[in-house]
Amino acid sequence: MGQNNSYFRHTKIVATLGPATDSPEILEKMILSGVDLIRLNMAHATPEWVNQRVQRIRDASRKVGRQVAVMMDVKGPEIRTAKIPEPIELIPGERFEFVTEWAVPSGNKGVSVNYPNLPEDVEAGKEILVDSGLIRLKVVTIHKDRVVCEVVIGGSLGSKRHINLPGVLIKLPALTKKDEVDLAGGVEAGIDFVALSFVRQASDIEELRAYLKSLGSKARIIAKIEDQAGVRNLEAIIKATDGVMVARGDLGIEIAYHELPLVQRQIVECCRVEGKPVIIATHLLESMIDSPIPTRAEISDVSNAIREQADAVMLSGETTTGQYPLEAIDVLNNIIDTIEPTVPNRINKDIILHQPKSKMLRSATYLAQELGEESGIVVFTRSGFLGYVLGAMRARGVRIFAFTDDEVVFRQLLFPWGVEPFLMNLNEVDPEDTILNSLEVLKDRGWVKIGETLVVITNVLAGESTIVDTLQLRLIE
Repeated sequence: MGQNNSYFRHTKIVATLGPATDSPEILEKMILSGVDLIRLNMAHATPEWVNQRVQRIRDASRKVGRQVAVMMDVKGPEIRTAKIPEPIELIPGERFEFVTEWAVPSGNKGVSVNYPNLPEDVEAGKEILVDSGLIRLKVVTIHKDRVVCEVVIGGSLGSKRHINLPGVLIKLPALTKKDEVDLAGGVEAGIDFVALSFVRQASDIEELRAYLKSLGSKARIIAKIEDQAGVRNLEAIIKATDGVMVARGDLGIEIAYHELPLVQRQIVECCRVEGKPVIIATHLLESMIDSPIPTRAEISDVSNAIREQADAVMLSGETTTGQYPLEAIDVLNNIIDTIEPTVPNRINKDIILHQPKSKMLRSATYLAQELGEESGIVVFTRSGFLGYVLGAMRARGVRIFAFTDDEVVFRQLLFPWGVEPFLMNLNEVDPEDTILNSLEVLKDRGWVKIGETLVVITNVLAGESTIVDTLQLRLIE
C-alpha cells in the first residue's frame, strides 16, 4: 500500500513478472503503483532467471523506497505432452493417441506424454482435456503403452501442452525434480513465499515444508487449489498451509465451469474460519492483455472477490505478456478503492481462535472500529502470527500497523488483508521505548495525525520478571 493514501487499501495486489514487466523501469513503476507481491512463474523458468529477477526486484524496491514480497510459483506435478517439431491438427471424430514415453505411436496421429501411469488412470468414456480445455478428447480404448481417444473438440496441438484428467488423482510426487532444483535456487535468492501447484492433500504441504526446512528457508507456503482432489481435501489442506490460492485456470477445467463461483466462495469461507489468507487468481482482467480497458464482466468479477473479502487479487498474463500491465494494476486499485468502502463492517466471527492473546486481538479490532476511521491497531511481532490473525479478523476501515525486526517476516506481512508492515528494531528490555518509536515512525511517514487514538497490543513487565499481555489506547501527541 502506498503511504499518505486518503484511502487505506485492505485488499492486496499480486502481479506476475514477465517480459512486459521485466525491465527495471517498468518494475519500479509497478512497485510504486501498489503491487504488494510479485509472482515468479516457474513453469518455464530456471534458478538462474530467479536469482537475477529477485535481485532486480530488490534493487527496484530500494530505489523507489517501497518493499514488495516475492512468491515463487513452482510447477508441481503436471502432465504435459512432449516437444514436437510442428503443431498437430486434431479434427473432430478422428482417432488420436497419447503414448507413454518409451513407446512408438501406431497408425493414428499421436503424441507422447510425460506420465507413464496414464493408461492405468483413465477409463473408457471419460474425457482428456488439453491446453486449458481448448482441445477435448474422449477415451475409446486403453492399451498398456497408449490411450486411444476420439477427438471431440479439435484444434492445433503444440509442444508441451498441459493435460487435465478431471476427477483423476494422478500418481505424481508433490515436488518434481525440477521443483526441488528451482526451490533451492529460490531460497538462495531470498524468496518469501512458495506457491505449490496442484495440491491434492495436506501431505503435499508437509512434504514441501520439510524440504524448505532442509534448505533453511522461512518461506511461507501457499497451496494452489486447482483440481477435484484439492477441493475434496480442502479443510485438511487449509489447516496445513500458510495461505491458499484459488487457481481458477485449471480449477475451471477440472470441475464443471458453472460450479466455479460456488467452489471459490467455499474456499474463501473455509480460509475465513481457519484465519488463512487467500488469493483469487486467473482471468481477473484477461481482456487487458490486449485492451487498455477491462470488460464489464471482469469489473464485476474483481468486485465480487473484494466483497468476498479475499486477501489478495492476482494478475497473470495481464502483467507477463500483456500490452497494458500498469493500466491493469491501476484498474485493480480503482475497483478496490470503490468497492471496499461499500462492504459491511462485519468482523470475522467465524474464525476459530485457540489462544487467549488471539481473542484479545479480536477485542482490539472491535475497539478500533468503535473509535472510527481515524483509529488503527499497532502490533509488534517477530513471527508474523499476530499480524496474520489481525488481518483474518477483517476489521474493515481499521488500519493495522505491524512492526517487526525480521526482514523476511516484514515482507511476509505484506500478504494478509489490511496489514501495513514496518521494519524496526524492537527493544526487548524497554517495551515503552518500542511503542514510542513506532508512533514516531507512523507520524513521520504520514500514516497518522496528531489527535488520533490508536489501539496498541504489547506486553509489559509487571514487577521484576512477569510479562503481561496488554491492550492500550495511545493518543498521538
